[in-house]
Amino acid sequence: MALTNPEQSAYDDYATAELTQYLEENACSKAPSFLGNVLQTQCVELLQDNQDEIKELISESTQRQNFLILSVYKTNLSVSSLLPAYEFETIGVFRDFYTYKARQR
Repeated sequence: MALTNPEQSAYDDYATAELTQYLEENACSKAPSFLGNVLQTQCVELLQDNQDEIKELISESTQRQNFLILSVYKTNLSVSSLLPAYEFETIGVFRDFYTYKARQR
């Protein structure tokens, strides 16, 4: 089972994909549409073009607790005092991830 405990880099990839999808569905889709879908499209493009930066932010904001057969990842995202901060807790086991806590602070 210890061999199936995913590494931090795998978590960073997982969390980047999840955060990007969440922002596309919840933030970009709510962009004002007074210019048609231009702002929504630019929002999605901005997220897609900055995957490395998003991954770095997640990696720097995450603490991993390794319990040999599984790991617990705690991510605290806070980009600016003007934007809400978020906490995520995820278990990595059997080469997969299960987020069991996601909340806005």
